[in-house]
Amino acid sequence: MPTSRRQLLKGTAAAAATLSLDWTRAQAQAENLRIGLIYDLTGPFAAGGSVASSVGAQIAIDLVNEKGGIGGKTKIVPVAADSQSKADVAINEAERLISQEKIDIINGVYSSAHAVPMAAKVEQQKKILWITTAVSTAVFKDKNLQYVFRAQIHSDQYGQAFAGFITEHAQGKLGMDAKDVKVALIHEDGPYGVGVAAADEAYAKQAGIQVVLREGYSASAPDLSVLVTKIKRAKADVISHAGYNPDITLFLRQARESGLRFKMLFGAGAGYSQLDKLRATFGPDIDNFCNIDPVPAQLLDPAKLAPGMGELIKTMVSRYQTKTGATDVPPHCSMGFNQTWVLLNNVLPVAREKYGSFEPEAIRKAALDVDIPAGGTIQGYGVKFFPPGTPLSGQNERSTPVVMQNAGEHISVVWPTNIKTRDPVFPLPKGSTYGA
Repeated sequence: MPTSRRQLLKGTAAAAATLSLDWTRAQAQAENLRIGLIYDLTGPFAAGGSVASSVGAQIAIDLVNEKGGIGGKTKIVPVAADSQSKADVAINEAERLISQEKIDIINGVYSSAHAVPMAAKVEQQKKILWITTAVSTAVFKDKNLQYVFRAQIHSDQYGQAFAGFITEHAQGKLGMDAKDVKVALIHEDGPYGVGVAAADEAYAKQAGIQVVLREGYSASAPDLSVLVTKIKRAKADVISHAGYNPDITLFLRQARESGLRFKMLFGAGAGYSQLDKLRATFGPDIDNFCNIDPVPAQLLDPAKLAPGMGELIKTMVSRYQTKTGATDVPPHCSMGFNQTWVLLNNVLPVAREKYGSFEPEAIRKAALDVDIPAGGTIQGYGVKFFPPGTPLSGQNERSTPVVMQNAGEHISVVWPTNIKTRDPVFPLPKGSTYGA
């Protein structure tokens, strides 16, 4: 049957409408960039700092979008995924974002146990993994990764800070040579804890400090009383503990019940950076504990940072407090914000303007161009990624941790000495629940 003029016009109009709709969609997509955000929003890691990191990342995205997006043109559309504190879920979510959501950039990852296999998976598919929080050196060590980047510190640096603090203060504060200080290294047995403990041991031995115990345990262990007994028998002066939230709580409770005493406890971020939660459980018992981690930006002197960083920190803190209702802004907020801010402001604009697109290859090249001097980020350190062919390819070579000390509601930077905001209390004062 011949096609009538009316049918022809209808078909032409429908085709034009479809074409117009497709063009409109294409325009909308061209003005947006979808980025996957993978954090543990549920499970034990959520309270250990993962949610705080995700909030920090979202604040960075909000601030960029409020100014028109990347380069004032491209809005960021975050696609959130909950890794549920489970490695298999994290890997599946990464695969879903890449294969189903067609996303080229994944931002986030709290747990090193997730980061190690996820980095291999994303690298294999030549997509971008931008790690904000996980610290294990094993993520990058001798992997020659090309598409995975981390401006965050790595776990070897915890050992450097731990040994550096003791070496610097043993004589003046304890009246002991560093070689006479006995340390116990305890850790959850995933890549995070193992990496921190290995670094602690290596740098302690290099400094001549006595390592009298190194012991790992499962983060889900129901009982750590045997570990507490081993520390007592070893007569450790100082404890370094790399743990999450539930296991730290269990350890400290059983240590208190058994009368464990020591001169100082050093946390290694993670659960020890969630002071509001520890304080809610232990109150002043944890006063003057030290914690090694990237610095919460609000503790730095803005006068020592690049212009504009001070105001940016104030905005981040204010928005975090508004979003969460918290008074304490943990280091993990700064981690999520800082790393995401670098991606959105120092990498993606260059990828498009210099290398022509937001494709992974363009982003990879732009990341390797980043050259931020010390003081140029809200966390004080600079950013320059180790290039391909080096042992830590993709890791920031300018990242630095600090040693912090808490007393009630107040947290101070006590090491390195050149940026400290207070002299350290070392050993724990008399009258302390855990003080020797």
